Amino acid sequence: MGLQEYVIKRILVTIILIWAIATVNFLIFNMLPGTTISKYVAKLASGGMGSERIEQLRHAFGLDRPIHERYLVYLKNMVTFNFGYSHEFGDVKAAIMRALPNTLILMGISEIASIIIGILLGVITAYKRGTILDSGIVTGSLLTYSVPVFWLGWIIVNIFALHLKWFPSGGYIPGVWAVNPPENIITLIWGRLWCTVLPAFTLFIFLVGGWILLTRASVLETITEDYVVTARAKGLKTRTILYKHVLKNASLPLITNIAMTMGFLITGAVITETVFSYGGMGSLIFTAISFSDIPMIQAVFFVIAILVVTANFIADLLYGIIDPRIRYG
Repeated sequence: MGLQEYVIKRILVTIILIWAIATVNFLIFNMLPGTTISKYVAKLASGGMGSERIEQLRHAFGLDRPIHERYLVYLKNMVTFNFGYSHEFGDVKAAIMRALPNTLILMGISEIASIIIGILLGVITAYKRGTILDSGIVTGSLLTYSVPVFWLGWIIVNIFALHLKWFPSGGYIPGVWAVNPPENIITLIWGRLWCTVLPAFTLFIFLVGGWILLTRASVLETITEDYVVTARAKGLKTRTILYKHVLKNASLPLITNIAMTMGFLITGAVITETVFSYGGMGSLIFTAISFSDIPMIQAVFFVIAILVVTANFIADLLYGIIDPRIRYG
């Protein structure tokens, strides 16, 4: 099977998988006891919401129709990203779009930095295996990867925010903006980045150790192969051997992990965002779960599932490009 046929096949499988996920999402929030949309609307009615508004919600969620029609309405809403109305957040799509940029900034900076530095250090520790450098980096990685992230965030807040007062202890914009928002785009970007430093640094320290350990383990499996000995015999530089040959052949587990990481990128970091009062997707999801906000939970579940499936689809394509030993089939 050639690349074109493989891509078409994977696209069809991905579409079917997304449909299956959407169906499961519908069954969970419409059929299971305690989590149904109808009970959510009933709870709002008991809270004093007007009857006209209640009827609008019932119609929007298809509660005034048979189950099969509700299913078709649900599929149409999910495909068009019409996620409906939330009593806690208002328009669900608008609430997600407000929180999403903050999460992409935070998670993008921390994840990309941890992936790049973790892979580079992982290759070095594998090459220097058995040395003091290797032992020190591995021990440090195990330590940072094992400590609770809320404790790590608390320590960082105490040092850099409360004692040194270099950065704000929370929020995603400077507090003075509530009174006098900036008009300069440079000031706007700088202010957001300034508030993002501490939560991003916390996530970086927490995540980088895992990438170091994963890269080290992957590289150790390939660094003793015959082609590495041949490359050394040809007089290639150590850096070229490590990063052009060894890392390339050891990259499949890394690609899989990166794909999963990118898929869950918009979920945010619930604990870290809570510690730093950072208004991202993590805080949004935590609030939705706390208040049993079914429309928001349903929408987030669907969006995350799509991103994970898409990320794995991209990873499958990259496998054959990076490693020619893989045949499409």
